[in-house]
Amino acid sequence: MKQSRPKYLNLTEIKLPMPAFVSILHRVSGVGLYLVGIPLALWMLQTSLASEAGYASVASIADSGFVKLVLLGLLWAFLHHLCAGIRFLALDLHLGDDLQRARGNSAAVLVVRVVRTAVLGAELW
Repeated sequence: MKQSRPKYLNLTEIKLPMPAFVSILHRVSGVGLYLVGIPLALWMLQTSLASEAGYASVASIADSGFVKLVLLGLLWAFLHHLCAGIRFLALDLHLGDDLQRARGNSAAVLVVRVVRTAVLGAELW
């Protein structure tokens, strides 16, 4: 008797549905916020509250282009994590959990985070 063997799945060729893409980005943004965002925010807060010179040094560091780019990435991660988290909370309450609405609110998460990142990023820059 011939046994069926597991098929090789090439993950780079599989087209992910939009809800899966939002879920993966939710996890990635959470890890980025945890590993980079929290330590950076705490360091900036502690240094800026220590003295006037500390505040001036944080302000001058935050004025560089690279740091603004990092802060923009963290802003994107925060906004995506927030919007996707609200979406997942709604799904836990069985709001919009049919296929059509799940795809629609996934697209809404992607659009809202880009628009909000652009608006807030313009103020940051």
